[in-house]
Amino acid sequence: MSAIRLLVLGAVRQHGRAHGYQVLNDLESWGAHEWSTAKPGSIYHALRQLTKQGLLLAHETAPSTVGGPPRTEYEITQRGAEEFLSLLRAALVSHDQRLDVLSSGVGFIVHLPRREAVALLQERVEGLQAWRTSVTDYYTPEDGPGQLGHIGEIMNLWVHSADAGAEWTRGLIERIEDGAYTFAGEEEPSVGTPQALSAKADRAS
Repeated sequence: MSAIRLLVLGAVRQHGRAHGYQVLNDLESWGAHEWSTAKPGSIYHALRQLTKQGLLLAHETAPSTVGGPPRTEYEITQRGAEEFLSLLRAALVSHDQRLDVLSSGVGFIVHLPRREAVALLQERVEGLQAWRTSVTDYYTPEDGPGQLGHIGEIMNLWVHSADAGAEWTRGLIERIEDGAYTFAGEEEPSVGTPQALSAKADRAS
């Protein structure tokens, strides 16, 4: 699964219509260029590819006043919106998701209803627990990695990763159930989304 696909679809969806620079600015405000492949080249490439696939619709606007080419604005299609939500759900529920994909999913989690977000995260915890059990069928953490030689360090890493992932996910579930953030159908977009961060930056400038 591609993090850049989820990130670009989500950024365009939040604006309604957005040009490439707006998408780039939104994602950079997250620091996505540090933890994913969301660099200028990959973002503009994704915009073109998603348009070819019918997930975005391209609109040419008037040329710039300094004589540059027409600016292209992108709008998400119905198919694009369905793909975005499908990618978002997969990013949150899969226990073995890459960190950049999971990070992208968490960034857009407020675009789901609160109950659905919690249910997906609970399913992720169950997946992590099942994965941990499959590892401990061959390795007993209490006996330490030395029982299997240096290869035991791999299984030790997996067990620690499963435990840390489950602990973090349970903490997020608890915060969401306690009312943190603003989810789909609940008033205004939650602070922390690219759209909110961009608006905050505009007010500060």
